Amino acid sequence: MQSKRHSQRHSKRHSKRLIAAAALLCSGLCFNLVQAQTGAAIVIGGALKLDNDAVWQRIVDEAGGRGARFVVFATAAANPERSAAQIVEALNRHGALAEPIPVAPRLNKGADLQKNLNDPALIAKVNAAQGVYFSGGAQELIVDTLTEPGGKRTAMLDAIWQVLSRGGVVAGSSAGAAIMSAVMFRDAQDSLQVLKGRLREGKEIDRGLGFVGPALFIDQHFLKRGRIGRMLPLMWAKGYKLGLGVEENSAAIVRGDAVEVIGARGALLVDLTAATSDAKLGRFNLRNASLSFLDRGDRHDFKTGLTTPSQVKLASSKIDAAASDFKPFFNNEPFYLDMLGDNTIVTAMAHLIDSPKPELLGLAFNGKPAADDPQPDLGFEFRLYKGEGSVGWYTGAMGGEDYTVLKVRLDVLPVTIKRPFYERLMPAR
Repeated sequence: MQSKRHSQRHSKRHSKRLIAAAALLCSGLCFNLVQAQTGAAIVIGGALKLDNDAVWQRIVDEAGGRGARFVVFATAAANPERSAAQIVEALNRHGALAEPIPVAPRLNKGADLQKNLNDPALIAKVNAAQGVYFSGGAQELIVDTLTEPGGKRTAMLDAIWQVLSRGGVVAGSSAGAAIMSAVMFRDAQDSLQVLKGRLREGKEIDRGLGFVGPALFIDQHFLKRGRIGRMLPLMWAKGYKLGLGVEENSAAIVRGDAVEVIGARGALLVDLTAATSDAKLGRFNLRNASLSFLDRGDRHDFKTGLTTPSQVKLASSKIDAAASDFKPFFNNEPFYLDMLGDNTIVTAMAHLIDSPKPELLGLAFNGKPAADDPQPDLGFEFRLYKGEGSVGWYTGAMGGEDYTVLKVRLDVLPVTIKRPFYERLMPAR
């Protein structure tokens, strides 16, 4: 996205960078998540690589370090035996003592799911653990297996909660991350359709297991799959003020009122405290949402509302359009034709914060809608703009060109897509 000149130009800001205390900014959301548990919920955005030592080691360390006992639930997996074996090996390689708990609907023939689910010996193993790990797959299988009709916890789920309540770890990747909030996406692969209003109980959305507390919504595979488009409608419909979308091969460690981001990329913090919507439009719309991209190493305190960028960011370049020495890197004003594309939302946020422009625009729409789409010409304008507290940090010290971006505002408004969207100047071959 940028050249080496960018890194050189930003490095000149070192002499004027602010001390760490001045780098603390309020996200605008200062409340307590009121978590009863004292342990850590480790939310992994999916596609966690087996060689991502930073995440695997931190999972073990949060549970007490070398010798920490882990139980692995591959309940969501298509091949539970294989998935559990890979996770057990990764945890043990980083010092844990891990073993699988064979509670999964897709176990090999001959396995008795209900017998295993209620086996006192298996429940005792969970009770003796310092950490629990949920694999990826289909998140509805986890919820449907570990809860009874009406949402009552099984004895196995009670044992998992006890691990967290006494200070242990509950970690999960992909499907294992989706279950972390009290409400989850059950099956909603098409974010644009969710924006258009397809948000049905028991279909697209369902109850989760709530390990991160009642006030935080979680989503995964977030930037790669452009899931900002489905997070915003769910948060608004369910009254969530705060959402955290975790990227692939990355993790967010939620302990008490604090979150720390680690791994390969980062997480998007969505704050709807000051957001408004006009129900008279009859379509999803939202104004004044606040977005912050927390890169690896960044921390946020939900109780105080303070965000602390990583030490490498604080030692690099702060980007503040209100500063007298602000020298933006970007001077163009791109228009984004796919705001739900791979990493587009964060790319646009970084571009905006490091430019003199007050806003950037983009669209979310289907260029070739399905024949059964009842609203083929409905799209959405995404307007990103700067507001009070919109700042960023940039560094090239982590091997790339990495940004932390805080408090960029977002409006999402319905629009009609005119067709044809374009016309060829010459016939196609």
